[in-house]
Amino acid sequence: MDLSFSAEQEAFRQEVRSFIREAMPPDIAEKAKRHAHFEPEEIRRWHGILAERGWAAPNWPEQYGGAGLDPTRRFILGEELVMAGAPELSPFGLRMVGPLIIQFGNDAQRARFLPKILSGEEFWCQGYSEPGAGSDLASLQLKAEDDGQGNFILNGQKTWTTYADRADWIFVLARTNGDTPKRQQGISFLLCDMKTPGIRVEPFLTLGGTPAFCDTYFDDVKVPKENLVGPLDGGWGIAKALLGHERVGIGDVGSSTRALHNLKAIAAETVKDGHPLIEDPAFRARIARLEIRIESLRMVIYKTLAGAELGKAPGPESSILKIRGSELQQQVGELTMEVMGLNSLNWFNEGAVPGNQYWVPSNFNYQRATTIYGGSNEIQRNVIAKGLLQLPGT
Repeated sequence: MDLSFSAEQEAFRQEVRSFIREAMPPDIAEKAKRHAHFEPEEIRRWHGILAERGWAAPNWPEQYGGAGLDPTRRFILGEELVMAGAPELSPFGLRMVGPLIIQFGNDAQRARFLPKILSGEEFWCQGYSEPGAGSDLASLQLKAEDDGQGNFILNGQKTWTTYADRADWIFVLARTNGDTPKRQQGISFLLCDMKTPGIRVEPFLTLGGTPAFCDTYFDDVKVPKENLVGPLDGGWGIAKALLGHERVGIGDVGSSTRALHNLKAIAAETVKDGHPLIEDPAFRARIARLEIRIESLRMVIYKTLAGAELGKAPGPESSILKIRGSELQQQVGELTMEVMGLNSLNWFNEGAVPGNQYWVPSNFNYQRATTIYGGSNEIQRNVIAKGLLQLPGT
């Protein structure tokens, strides 16, 4: 199998790089260079720039505003955006609920929600996890009861709802039938306006000091039945479809590659025994091991892309990408923290950390979650065992 890029694909890569250089506003470009934190208004501004170019939702079909790119060009576009340090667009609308509405929604839902997701006018968050239902998602308890007047009434709690305090809409998994033989049954996929009376959002800080996550409470929240996506009690299949795509995204090799480049730059400026640390043979061996792992992951991604070019949807192999990709992000972050030494004890303290590396400690702490969200890596190993390793007849 030839896993190299064609001349046309490499030309597209150069097109993307030129676009980013020319289109990225100077203030955002300066922040990207420093790995600085982007504020929501900056992300929305970059969203608008990509949307105008037609690249905000490259995985969507053209008829709904997608870019009409094949899987390999979508990968190239995403990789170049990451390597450039561009603001990451919120995935909840563009890469999660949008594609599900396209696949499982009806015409009225597509007409109502897709244009505003594409333009960035409406911001979404995800309502999957609960205090007692994280990796074991089938244990969720958020209830959605039929009020007999064309609505579901939601009661319960969601947690780890990223940026729910800034979201316009939330998509939730809710239990619409509690009398089923299997826990995965009786769950439905609903779309809920965050302005609906009865919704209460309480943000909390991550270990790295970022206000990313929230607890979201539902107290007699009314959701019109027209906001049910797919069949009643059929939400589990929709949820699995979403998580498959999310896990491929978590396995992003571009983030690890860029972080490794930064690690090398820090090591070049760090002196050990009178010489730059990057020249130390033992340290170079550690860098080499990480590079080999990253390149191995890249080859698996390329193989997945080759399958996608033939129309093959991501299956259990997405769990492999999720495990290896999330672990690699953590490993690069751990070695970076080790190289920074005492400077790694600072959080968002620009003046205390040389070389504008103040973002590294916070990022390191945030990365503790990469092996958990999208389905913990322990669960992914079960998925792999059942989907890829199970022998016929067992």
